Amino acid sequence: MDLREKILTYIEKNSRVDLGDLAVMLGVQEAVVANEMAAMEQEHIICGYHTLVDWEKTSIEKVNALIEVRVTPQRGRGFDSVAERVYNYPEVNAVYLISGGYDLLVTLEGKTLREVAQFVSDKLSTLDSVLSTKTNFILKKYKDHGTVIAKPQDDERMLVSL
Repeated sequence: MDLREKILTYIEKNSRVDLGDLAVMLGVQEAVVANEMAAMEQEHIICGYHTLVDWEKTSIEKVNALIEVRVTPQRGRGFDSVAERVYNYPEVNAVYLISGGYDLLVTLEGKTLREVAQFVSDKLSTLDSVLSTKTNFILKKYKDHGTVIAKPQDDERMLVSL
């Protein structure tokens, strides 16, 4: 595994790592790590840094949904042009081209179920290339981006032995 792969593998799970600590772990100078990361940011290999938040533990209400979208591909552009129209909406967190019964998987966030449903009916479903949609609301997150969100509950049953 080369240096870039080692850096990417580590920061994918822990983007808050101190560059000096990462350099020590990799056995290189801190400047080498900083330069490699800057180069990968310029090349869009590293596309951003994110914080994973368990919103259920806050007072902020959020609704997350996975929208499956069946579309007609555009001549000469395939799915790219419709995907671009969809990902430019600020409510949309991610758009994926997928295999199976649908073409695109769209993740989005809203304040209420009604707000998400309104987005799907008013904005997403009205796009020319969209044939159908299927909305799936996320009710609980157990694991996200490799991190366990919902800790297993302790067994509160009384131990009985004979």
